[in-house]
Amino acid sequence: MALKPGEGGPARSDLVLLVADDDPAVCAVCRDVAEALGLRVLEAGTTERSVETVDRERVDLVLADLRMPSGGGMALLERLKQAHPQLEVILMTGYGSVETAVEAIKRGAYDYLAKPFHLDDLRAKLQHAVKELELTSENRILREQARGQPGFGGLIGTSPKMQRIYKLILKVSQSRHPVLIVGESGTGKELVARSIHFLGPNRDKPFLPVDCAGLVPTLIESELFGYVKGAFTGAGRSKPGLLEMARGGTLFLDEIAELSPDLQAKLLRALQEKEIKPVGGTERVPIEVRVVAATNRDLDQAIRDGRFRQDLYYRLNVVTIKLPPLRERKSDIPLLVHTFLERFSDPARPVGGLSEEAMARLMNSDWPGNVRELENVIERALALGAGPVVHTVDLPSNLQSPASGASPAPPREGILPLRELEKRAILQTVEELGGDKLLAARLLGIGKTTLYRKLKEYELEA
Repeated sequence: MALKPGEGGPARSDLVLLVADDDPAVCAVCRDVAEALGLRVLEAGTTERSVETVDRERVDLVLADLRMPSGGGMALLERLKQAHPQLEVILMTGYGSVETAVEAIKRGAYDYLAKPFHLDDLRAKLQHAVKELELTSENRILREQARGQPGFGGLIGTSPKMQRIYKLILKVSQSRHPVLIVGESGTGKELVARSIHFLGPNRDKPFLPVDCAGLVPTLIESELFGYVKGAFTGAGRSKPGLLEMARGGTLFLDEIAELSPDLQAKLLRALQEKEIKPVGGTERVPIEVRVVAATNRDLDQAIRDGRFRQDLYYRLNVVTIKLPPLRERKSDIPLLVHTFLERFSDPARPVGGLSEEAMARLMNSDWPGNVRELENVIERALALGAGPVVHTVDLPSNLQSPASGASPAPPREGILPLRELEKRAILQTVEELGGDKLLAARLLGIGKTTLYRKLKEYELEA
């Protein structure tokens, strides 16, 4: 009986099930149930084909027949768990016994299903496995955050705009759709691309960045598509392109708008046909790669001006992440300053913090160079400053006088130590998250126990 999409649970599109069975009827039933749960389904009729599929494709869950040709499900279980420990495997058989089930579980099987099975039993097993996979993925993501800087995957900030960015990154990281990152220079576009890759299920695969603005067109073509021996002067041997080398992973195309029209057409063809032809070659090479592109240009205007292909734009623009400039999230500046002070301070000459006036100068700037400019300012101040506190005199000349319309500096220049910066960052984060201390701890990159201790230490409401 065919099931309607979504029947039996919420639809999903980011988990992949491999049905490993030589019986087409069983495969069809499993496909119906799995697709109704939102799973993408692959099929394989032998042990070898199953192993090849898992090695070649992204697979999250395997439903395998214990009595498969060429080795059987138990052998397949051992091979898959050895090569892919995170993979969950459910074994099914018409020759079920308690002893076989126990042995399968001992060897790493997630669960066991005896044939003939009822559709409800199969659905329940798959639903339970999906929930486990989701929980495992969420816990892994939180561990990644806890190991990083305050914020998210190297991105720093707890403002509402950045929280929306973090949530979007989490969503898109679990799929393989193309992503277009748009933002001014210095906003952290590559950090977003890296977060998308390393928070996703293919984080063990390559992440290869390409600066499209930093290479001449001929060099970009050979970098992306590779070349064969003798393709041009100096090509003494063949070299695979980055589109091929990033197999199973992510290719990050920074400043995609700088590609020439000819290269835009070749890239579009590669993404559509999922194959490339190396420079000077005649054979086409299959590719399997996720493309994340970034730009600081207005691509709509570039399309109108005839400088960017509209069809390539539609291919890349499946999901768009628009990064806010620093001037639109100034509440994050104290936390950014705190992070950069800790990052660049010399242990032999520690800096206690910023003066009130210096912080006021930073808060009043529009930061045309965004986070990268602020990072440079703090590093420069620590390199040139002589005392334990960063004062306005340690800042670049354009930041040493009050900005137009800014409030006048207080007559007495107080000290804003790191402890005070930390206190403000914690209070601001907890308040902006409506008192959600668990989420606040995650975004600050600290444990919940540590957060409660600091709230008590700073006499903030716990």
